[in-house]
Amino acid sequence: MKDDFDFIAYLKYRTTDEGGRMTPAQSNYRPQVRFDFAKSTSSGRQVFINKEWVSPGEEVEAEITLMSPNLFKNKLYEGVKFEFLEGAKIIGVGEILKIKNETLKNNI
Repeated sequence: MKDDFDFIAYLKYRTTDEGGRMTPAQSNYRPQVRFDFAKSTSSGRQVFINKEWVSPGEEVEAEITLMSPNLFKNKLYEGVKFEFLEGAKIIGVGEILKIKNETLKNNI
């Protein structure tokens, strides 16, 4: 598996009662990622840090690899929040902690 990823994020999975997943997610899970400022979404692989599984309602840090990083070129910054989805269902929220892919950075 390649070692490259785009950013590290803090993820909070919704509980099943909040509309989240019914079952745990395994590391390498690839939900859609949506930022408020963009109309497009991208599949984003989540590689959990120090965990193999995350249950609904749990929090974790993860390395995120966007499948279409060009959609967000020069638009991301540390602290930006996003949602991750299965289809139209929001299953959790995240916040970027550290950007590794320099082409994504918004250097305002």
